Amino acid sequence: MAEPLVAQYGPDVPQAIARMVAAVHPQFDTDAFLTDALTGYEALALMPRGKHMARALHRHLPADYPEALGILLASIDQPHGRAPGLSLASFLYLPHTVFVAEFGLGHFALSMKAQHALTQRFTAEFSIRPFLHKHPEATLAQLMEWTRDPSDHVRRLVSEGTRPRLPWAARLPAFQRDPAPVLALLAQLKDDPALYVRRSVANNLNDIGKDHPALLADTAKAWLQGATPERRWIVQHALRSAVKRGEPGALAALGFGAAADVRIDNARIAPPHATIGGTLAVAFDVTNRSAKAQRVLVDLAVHYIKANGQSRAKVFKLTTLELGAHVTQRVGKKVSLAEMTTRKHYPGVHRVEAILNGHAQALGSFDLLQS
Repeated sequence: MAEPLVAQYGPDVPQAIARMVAAVHPQFDTDAFLTDALTGYEALALMPRGKHMARALHRHLPADYPEALGILLASIDQPHGRAPGLSLASFLYLPHTVFVAEFGLGHFALSMKAQHALTQRFTAEFSIRPFLHKHPEATLAQLMEWTRDPSDHVRRLVSEGTRPRLPWAARLPAFQRDPAPVLALLAQLKDDPALYVRRSVANNLNDIGKDHPALLADTAKAWLQGATPERRWIVQHALRSAVKRGEPGALAALGFGAAADVRIDNARIAPPHATIGGTLAVAFDVTNRSAKAQRVLVDLAVHYIKANGQSRAKVFKLTTLELGAHVTQRVGKKVSLAEMTTRKHYPGVHRVEAILNGHAQALGSFDLLQS
């Protein structure tokens, strides 16, 4: 099993931060800070470790926020001595962003400048959210200005920081109720030159669609008018969850509103008695029954048994078929039955379905056994 990410965020992180701060602020009591920061550190998960260090910094830096923030920002370019190539290398600056979020709400302009700098080293997507709660109009105005920033990281912050359902972060209920301010920002980024930014825009729209499916479908249709391939990709990626849910508006926006006039034959699910930890192969033929060509969106649904004995469908993307008149094409997928952090497997009979333009057709089932 892969090493947990938190293992890369050990005691060397507060030690590195202490070295960086002491390099620009000789009065910093490194020993006292480390004693404070490392007390209870090992018991904490990744994000709480960042908050824990930010609060320790607050106790050991000058009480004046502008002075303390100035020291922190001056320290960020100092040598830190951590091993290069760590997947969590940028998380070194997580405590800095938490410091701004927790102690900088009363210093709006100064904190915005700090987040502009910090997001180019880590990300301020978490620390911008308290400002959206406390100073919504001023923060939205600042974000609108940042949609034109030359930095990809700053422009991405505009989208990622306003996601109503951002992972690892508290939700933004005001934007869940009314996403209009967010959509105004995203409209400025829908043709951003950076894929890094465009992917965030798509994820934000995907979040919005979970609360406002009709609004997502309408936005998708509007954005597809005269769309470049890059913008079309944004829309398709934004609609992925809605398509998996079979929402008619999302399917119609992509041109799959009508039920497919097709036939499924020769379905094969192997092995019929699978084991947890193994793999499953599913394949079937899709035949166009019409005398006209058809585009058919083909997905696969596996109804996994849960701990309570009930089942819940997991939809896997397969392909989009361009089927000529009366043409048959075979499609399929291998599905891992290995235990995952996001999915635990339980024994029992699992139904399998093909999803064609949002409509389910049974393929059969397999019996999942303990390995």
